Amino acid sequence: MQTLPKERHYETLSYLPPMTDQQILKQIQYLLAQGYIPAIEFEKDPTPTDHHWTLWKLPLFNATTPQEVLNEVRECKAQYPDHYIRVIGFDNIRQCQALSFIVYKPNASRF
Repeated sequence: MQTLPKERHYETLSYLPPMTDQQILKQIQYLLAQGYIPAIEFEKDPTPTDHHWTLWKLPLFNATTPQEVLNEVRECKAQYPDHYIRVIGFDNIRQCQALSFIVYKPNASRF
């Protein structure tokens, strides 16, 4: 029997291999279709229990297409290439974060 190497798992989809642009766009499309407000957060070395990341700019209140959000993810990555980056969706009715997923891990780059 072999033990798997120890690896941090953070949030939804973080245990999967890095997502392609198309997969990220589909997740963002779902987020927008649910009426959630997208935002991007980043953190240098988060712990799995760390729920307080740094917000990249303001939430994207006027984003209407997944590509707009992905472009912001790319800008964030260009400025912080050694940070983890996640996309979150705020539910403006319940006034809370409804979903989040990691789109970039510095040791598993695909951009």
